[in-house]
Amino acid sequence: MTRQQVHTDDLSRPSGHFSQAIVREARGRLVFVSGMTARGADGVVVAPGDIEAQTRQVCDNLVRAMEAAGGSLDDIVRVDVYVRNMEHFEQIHKVRREYFGSPPPASTLVEVTKMVSPEMLIEINAIAVVE
Repeated sequence: MTRQQVHTDDLSRPSGHFSQAIVREARGRLVFVSGMTARGADGVVVAPGDIEAQTRQVCDNLVRAMEAAGGSLDDIVRVDVYVRNMEHFEQIHKVRREYFGSPPPASTLVEVTKMVSPEMLIEINAIAVVE
């Protein structure tokens, strides 16, 4: 089952690596992935202060969660991204391009004041459809 990107010229083009909307036939299982942070398997926050390294860790954690659910990042249709600093937008999307193919998932990105640990810079949750 493939994702279909929805695009209309009636909306501005996305400024990052995400789609205006995604259509995917909903046969299969819905997977709701809780917010993944930059914690390694040992529970320690990796690379404090380094948004690219933390984004990679978060994406690696998404990969592991999706594999455990029987899917992959290609099955993700939506992500919600929470960041401590909106100025990291370009760096985050640079890393997202490494992990998410085309079409990328629909996405929301918001800046938040605090996270569970002051060392955390980013958190991402996801919704996927897995056959």
